[in-house]
Amino acid sequence: MMAVVLWVALFAGALLMMEGVAYFTHRYLMHGPLWFLHRSHHVPHAGRLEWNDLFGLFFALPSIALIHYGVRDGSWMLPVGLGMTGYGLIYFLFHDVVVHRRVRLRGVPPWRYLRRIIKAHLVHHRTHGREGAQSFGFLYAPGDLTGSGSELDRRIHQ
Repeated sequence: MMAVVLWVALFAGALLMMEGVAYFTHRYLMHGPLWFLHRSHHVPHAGRLEWNDLFGLFFALPSIALIHYGVRDGSWMLPVGLGMTGYGLIYFLFHDVVVHRRVRLRGVPPWRYLRRIIKAHLVHHRTHGREGAQSFGFLYAPGDLTGSGSELDRRIHQ
């Protein structure tokens, strides 16, 4: 029983910690020295893919390695790798499917927190440059966003 509790704690801890990793990476690396890749996400572009998509591969590599070694050795690495993968799946569903509509949806569920996440991301995208952006996390959306307004509400309701 203790092994199950530890496994669940490692999985949940890794999943939650990834929001901090995503925030740090987004704010200090993507809007810093890796802007040359992330820029494609902030400017209009043709096609379904963007250079920014390479970050998904970057984040997948350590989780794949942890899952591999965790399965092989039966160690703590498996739940940590699965927690990281879980965060990646949640990120993809909210960020790429719900917010950026890479998959067509009929609407946005009426959940207040989901709408706050969407609004935070749209506020982040108001700037097309490297500087001046706010709201760098994704699953945590601060309640004090400065970008409320009819344009944001219109895009959320699309």
